[in-house]
Amino acid sequence: MKTLTPKQIMEELDRYIIGQKKAKKAVSIALRNRWRRQMIPKELRDEIAPKNIIMIGPTGVGKTEIARRLAKLANAPFLKIEATKFTEVGYVGRDVESMIRDLTELAVNMVKKEQSEEVIEKARLMAEERLLDILLPQRKTPRTQESEEVTDGSREKLRAQFKAGKLNDRVVEIEVSDRALPVIEIFSASGLEEMDMQIRDMFGNLLPKKTKKRKMQVQEAYTYLVQEESKKLIDMDKVVKDAIERVEQSGIIFLDEIDKIASRDRTHGPDVSREGVQRDILPIVEGTTVTTKYGMVKTDHILFIAAGAFHMSKPSDLIPELQGRFPIRVELDSLTKDDFYRIITEPENALIKQYKALLQTEGVELEFHREAIEEITEIAQKINEMTENIGARRLYTVMEKLLDDVSFSAPDLKGRKIEITRDYVREKLGEFLEREDLSRYIL
Repeated sequence: MKTLTPKQIMEELDRYIIGQKKAKKAVSIALRNRWRRQMIPKELRDEIAPKNIIMIGPTGVGKTEIARRLAKLANAPFLKIEATKFTEVGYVGRDVESMIRDLTELAVNMVKKEQSEEVIEKARLMAEERLLDILLPQRKTPRTQESEEVTDGSREKLRAQFKAGKLNDRVVEIEVSDRALPVIEIFSASGLEEMDMQIRDMFGNLLPKKTKKRKMQVQEAYTYLVQEESKKLIDMDKVVKDAIERVEQSGIIFLDEIDKIASRDRTHGPDVSREGVQRDILPIVEGTTVTTKYGMVKTDHILFIAAGAFHMSKPSDLIPELQGRFPIRVELDSLTKDDFYRIITEPENALIKQYKALLQTEGVELEFHREAIEEITEIAQKINEMTENIGARRLYTVMEKLLDDVSFSAPDLKGRKIEITRDYVREKLGEFLEREDLSRYIL
């Protein structure tokens, strides 16, 4: 795990997310605590439970964005999943334990990638030798000292040509593994969705590995051989062991839309299923052992960050046992007009920067006047007040509607500079403010 301090984590999150200091502070501390726990003696380490977080706030204020950015900062297995994907066994949906299987799969791929990078140099050397064997096949006649010297000389010449890129266009024939597996499809009940893949894996391992000859250019063949040699050099037992340890000690699961499984009235209707989902999630959050295809995985120290709008329900509508497993509650603020202005201009992935870059590919230069940006944010804010408040996501619909003519005509405007003024914004979006029925359906 990266040893970023809470302050550094906050600074990284500030580059992409405007405001929401309380939420960013909570996740920064939680992420740093993962590292702190690793530094503690083992006897006490096992006693320290993760401080799970619930982020409460309306849609479009940055809950999911915080999770996305956190995933990139935490050099740890990270899974974002919607709680609504799960339903009580017997209803249509996924088995709750599948999130741990998915997290383990992610961790295995992560460790495998790291191991590949470590052995890549050795794999390149071995791939180069294999390629030279194909380019310069050995003669079956008895070898004399003189013929060996000639062969070695030719091999070194070929090596030099290969390194100089002179052989890239030559076509060679190499043996590749034939990945065709028997088509097996399982029609299973909820909770068995992994069986299909596992049976395919099992048949893939039982059946003899077939190979087929394929012609490809030298450069493509070299890339393929490097991958093959990397696989041979990686110790999969060690990869799996490291991956499971990483999941158990530093795994993070972001449970989005948790408010959708909070039941307000526990007497009838679909709420039976909602409460069932909560009861299914509870043992995973409390700490249990889940069977995966890589072995048993304990969930005691996985960090859970939950998020929800809670506009139709509240955190106290969750079952008490689940509430107790999320000790940290953070409320995210609703966005103001000033926040909108900063969101659309400041972050590294700001919408205005995105549109400028997109149209730059067509040779069109976009320039936004300050007054025009202020007008865009004011319109977005007013439409949020008139209709449903969807937070910063409203900026996407407003910007797309504002620039649809420019985007459509961009290939014909090559070399032009287009200025977006306040008058242009009012002309394009004014009618939506005047007619509430239009703004309700289009923006």
